[in-house]
Amino acid sequence: MERIRRVSLIGLGAVGTAYGSRLLVAPETELSVVVDQTRKSRYCERPVVVNGQEIAFPYVLPDADVEPADLILIAVKYDGLEQALRDIRRQVGPNTIFMSLLNGIASEDDIRAAYPRNPILHAVCIAIDAVRNGRDVTFSNLGYISFGDASGEQAEAVERVRELFERAGIGYEIPEDILRTIWWKFMVNVGVNQTSAILRAPYGVFQQSTDAHTVMAMAMREVIAIAQRLGIDLSEDDIARFDDVLHAMAPTGKTSMLQDVEAKRSTEVEQLAGKVCQIGRQLGIPTPVNEVLYHAIRAITSASP
Repeated sequence: MERIRRVSLIGLGAVGTAYGSRLLVAPETELSVVVDQTRKSRYCERPVVVNGQEIAFPYVLPDADVEPADLILIAVKYDGLEQALRDIRRQVGPNTIFMSLLNGIASEDDIRAAYPRNPILHAVCIAIDAVRNGRDVTFSNLGYISFGDASGEQAEAVERVRELFERAGIGYEIPEDILRTIWWKFMVNVGVNQTSAILRAPYGVFQQSTDAHTVMAMAMREVIAIAQRLGIDLSEDDIARFDDVLHAMAPTGKTSMLQDVEAKRSTEVEQLAGKVCQIGRQLGIPTPVNEVLYHAIRAITSASP
């Protein structure tokens, strides 16, 4: 089995920067971060700082003439995915593996539409508490990446990524049913990310407040109802499973959507509550909690500063 050596990363938010800092120093690994000229100039003028240490990432422009990557990690927000898929075109060879670290349940389909012949692995980040403030990224827990092959045809790609993560010191799991894990994380994001954005609440609030936790769980149950109709085996027990993760998080840590709201950035509400409501309408399943979250978050982000 040939090792993954060339890794291209696009997206230097909290998650991309945190995992990128590990890949940068991984033995026998060459990391490239794909950015446009404007971002490259900004990052070179003021480097990214991870847990107090400046990181000199190797930046590559989209039109650079480069060797194809063995693995492309996509860590942009969903509204940047379409552009990202154009920007990484020169990084793609016939055997390049794709892995998306985006929230939601749609990004792998978009990648497959753009690069239908390449291996695509489903993945989600679990229990990472990275926070970005401008160029500064801090984390106390990198959590782990749960990934796998939903097609049943990419066993070698899974093994190659597993070996890379071992080399880089990145925690991982390879579940038997990666689609169930993807939907579990979708349920989590729909619940805690959106509720935290409305309440402006870090994880500690959900650890201590029964009311905050109740709202979160109500949003999650709408995802469970949809998943069960689609044959995905989610249940009330999966909310309890998240409670174990939640109580291990730093109380001051913040979800990505809360960070976006506070920084007045666009949010992923369309891919969370928006997607829940869309599928609910198609299946005839009521989603009143997510209807409220959808409009409330849009109201918050569209309001004047």
